[in-house]
Amino acid sequence: MQTIKNVCVYCGASPRVSERYLDAAAEVGKILASNQLGLVYGGGRMGLMGTVANSVLENGGKAIGIIPKHLQDREARHDELNELHIVDSMHTRKHMMVERSDAFIILPGGYGTLDEAFEILTWKQLGLHQKPILFLNMHNFWTPLKELKQHLFDEAFIKAEDLKLFSIIDTPAQIVPALLAQLTVEAVPA
Repeated sequence: MQTIKNVCVYCGASPRVSERYLDAAAEVGKILASNQLGLVYGGGRMGLMGTVANSVLENGGKAIGIIPKHLQDREARHDELNELHIVDSMHTRKHMMVERSDAFIILPGGYGTLDEAFEILTWKQLGLHQKPILFLNMHNFWTPLKELKQHLFDEAFIKAEDLKLFSIIDTPAQIVPALLAQLTVEAVPA
């Protein structure tokens, strides 16, 4: 059965977000560290990105950042990580993040977060990986995604099995049980 050692977290880097999102992101980092799950993320120090990484580090965990050269200043490169990889492009960043991760958690974010989330979801739909994917619906941020998923199914743009490609959870405390549940489901022969 697949094991989870490193979890990729996709999330926003905006420093303007509400404190309630930052608090939840800090809780995610604490949960990852306390369960010996390494963090793989975009390598920035601002917004939810920086908050998750700082929390992982403050709680004795391992944080691996991957940031493209052109975003080092914009996302304020985080130089205190266990590993920081500066790469040539967004494509390389996303590829490395997938290669180094055993599961994915998507926190609130903007267009970049949506891009990463839908790419990894599409890759799973196409059978390119079978890694667990969770959307953390903190403060109902992903509730419209729940509705969209059902709408896509109702309109026959996705199949019934596509409804199970990811889970939406409401609290950071649900992360580890949800990851384990997805591993168990994926380990059962079809």
